[in-house]
Amino acid sequence: MLHKTEGIVLSTIPYSDTYAITQLFTLDFGKVSYLLPRSRGRRPRFTPSLFTPLTVLWLEVEHKPLRDLQRIRDASRQFPLNNLSSQMTRISLTFFLAELLSRLLHESDHNGLLFEYLKNSVETLDAANRGVANFHLAFMIGLNRYLGILPNMNGAGHCGYFDLMQGEFTTHAPLHTHYLNREQSAFLLQLQRMHYGNMHLFRLTRSQRNVIVDYLLEYYRLHTYDFPPLKSLDILRELS
Repeated sequence: MLHKTEGIVLSTIPYSDTYAITQLFTLDFGKVSYLLPRSRGRRPRFTPSLFTPLTVLWLEVEHKPLRDLQRIRDASRQFPLNNLSSQMTRISLTFFLAELLSRLLHESDHNGLLFEYLKNSVETLDAANRGVANFHLAFMIGLNRYLGILPNMNGAGHCGYFDLMQGEFTTHAPLHTHYLNREQSAFLLQLQRMHYGNMHLFRLTRSQRNVIVDYLLEYYRLHTYDFPPLKSLDILRELS
C-alpha cells in the first residue's frame, strides 16, 4: 500500500550492487529502513545527495506488514541545506546527531511533535549564525522532553547532587557512581535554560562541551534501551 509522508534521513549504507539501505525517521511510521535503488545512468531516479544525513524529504513509500525493508517510490527535498554540506563544524554535528537519533529512535516513535522538533532543529542548524558550537547541547537538552526522559528539576535549588539514574536532585550523594557533584549539578541548572535562541550566550570551551556531552550520553544510556557508543563522537570532539 502506498503512503505519503515526511522523513528525515538518518543513514544510508550500501546493500548490493543495485541497492542501498537508507534509514529514515518518518512522521507516520517512526524509524524505518527502506530499500533504495542505487544511482545508475545519466538521470538516476534518486541521487546520493538526496539521502545524506538529516535531509528532510517529502516521500511516497510502500509499506507492507512484517517486511523488514520497505520501498520508496518517490522522494523530494523539502528545503535545501546549504551550510550543512559545506562547513566542517556543521558536517560533524550532522553526522553526530544523525547517529545519535538512529540509536535513540524506534519504529514505534511516530510522534508528530517529536518529528516537528527534529525538522525545526535541522532548519535551525543550517541557518544559525551564532552559537553553532553549542547547537548539539541545546538539541540534546531539548530532545529529552520528546523522548519522555526530561529530568525532574524539583528541589534543584535545595539539593546538591543530580542523580543520573533517577533523573532527579538529591540532598546526599547517591551510593552508585552515576551522579553529578555539587558544582556539576549547579551547572546543570544553567544548561537547562539553553535553547536555540540563546545558545550563543553560553561561553563554553571545547573541553567543557565534551564533558557535557559525555554526561548527556550517560544519561541516555541509563534511560534508554540498547544505547551503544557513538562512532562519530571522536570527530565531534575535535571540531566542536
